[in-house]
Amino acid sequence: MTNDQWVVIGYGNTLRRDDGVGQVVAMEVQEWGYLGVRSLPLHQLTPELAQTLATVDGAIFVDAYPVSGETATVQVFPLRSEDADTISVGHHCDPRSLLALAQVLYNHSPSAWLVTIPAVDFEFGETLSPIAQQGVTDALIHIHRLLAIPAESPTRKSSGCVEMKEL
Repeated sequence: MTNDQWVVIGYGNTLRRDDGVGQVVAMEVQEWGYLGVRSLPLHQLTPELAQTLATVDGAIFVDAYPVSGETATVQVFPLRSEDADTISVGHHCDPRSLLALAQVLYNHSPSAWLVTIPAVDFEFGETLSPIAQQGVTDALIHIHRLLAIPAESPTRKSSGCVEMKEL
């Protein structure tokens, strides 16, 4: 059992430009250094994550979603294990399946949210499009609010400040 109260799981393929935006966000959250917040940048979701989910109070999943226009915004959705269509135990899972699997195997599923970031470029490469870059900034603001940790909280691991923009 860990002392982490939250886990931020950012996933996607960093070699397919905007598809890797979830990992970019997870790495940024890692840099915040909050005690009680574990951040996992991953290529994909796998069943093994159910054990991690069973040990935390809250989970935030971060992923890209394809859009055709430049006006899309970051979206935040609450997730419930009861909403899973099936429990996937293959090599790739979705957040609801993982929550349901945690509930079945460990009798605990945390409160959870899915943060989706608009993405327009899925070609080979490692740079983000301008819309995905803006999405990273906006997603970090949403995640900061979901975590409900003040920027100058005593639960910080370091004394550095987190710069936050107002929406």
